[in-house]
Amino acid sequence: MSNINYEKQAQDYYGKAPIIILGSGASAAHGMSGMGALAQHLTEKTDVSGLSDADMGAWDNFCQTLKNGVDLETALHQVDVSKDLTCKIINSTWSLINSEDCNIFKNGLQNISMFPLSRLLQHMFKTSLKKINIVTTNYDRLAEYACEQSKIHHYTGFTHGFFRQLTTPDELTCSRRVNIWKVHGSLDWFQSSLEDTIAISGAQEIPENYSPQIVTPGTQKYQKTHLEPFRSIINNADIAINEAGSYLCIGYGFNDEHIQPKLMAKCHRLGAPVTIITYALSDSAKNLIIDGKAKNYLAIERGTTDDESVVYSSLSNSSFTVNKNIWSLEGYLSLIM
Repeated sequence: MSNINYEKQAQDYYGKAPIIILGSGASAAHGMSGMGALAQHLTEKTDVSGLSDADMGAWDNFCQTLKNGVDLETALHQVDVSKDLTCKIINSTWSLINSEDCNIFKNGLQNISMFPLSRLLQHMFKTSLKKINIVTTNYDRLAEYACEQSKIHHYTGFTHGFFRQLTTPDELTCSRRVNIWKVHGSLDWFQSSLEDTIAISGAQEIPENYSPQIVTPGTQKYQKTHLEPFRSIINNADIAINEAGSYLCIGYGFNDEHIQPKLMAKCHRLGAPVTIITYALSDSAKNLIIDGKAKNYLAIERGTTDDESVVYSSLSNSSFTVNKNIWSLEGYLSLIM
């Protein structure tokens, strides 16, 4: 056991009012499918009827690539996927994630304490903070649910209501607010036949003549994120990252080019403190943070059991093990509250 005071380090970093970065691991903690389960769903459940012969050939190639053990994101980069086939993949992705998201919402109605993020936000607002920024690559609405369980207003780029339209942050005023910058879109964002983006609350299926505005991995990802509303959302996320005093990364793998550059610039050049809590640190996280040039970091991953954590600290030359759960958000809260 190290004599490094990681508890004080966690509290010091938290005291700098961190921006929250949510990755897929934050949703996986609630049972949402990861890339592996999504890849299996796509190969088994995607409706490919009506595709051209060329697209069917690309689809067969894509499925075989996945069966050969290539991960989903790499497969979508390796295979030339047309716009029509991309739409099929997006719709199938939406169907899986939306179904899981709706089930979590229903479970939340029965269990008002199921979102540790809700308690984190409540605790942050006990200070003088009036605004909290969350940046996420996730499509799901778990961050929104966490806000609402604590009676906290949130802004995702749209007006309130059931048929929501794009609006600027200054049009929605309240005493405290969480901005949720969803850089890859959201389950409730859709493009209409007018080619504008609106948000539809609680949609159980894709409305006729609408298409989900979510960005799946692959070559289309780079083109789509240069268009609205993604361009504005990413710009606002960049501003929030630049202005932040510290960073709290929850289940984030450090594999996204829309978040990394600004975040790494602050951590490497300016020494901004970063806390990472996750089930398992990704290779990218280790390369960029622990083995990289980050000056102030605290990274915690699960050990051999749920009640064991492995801690990597910029205050220590080597990692060390703690015999308690501080790698999950629930466990992390015990360090700062």
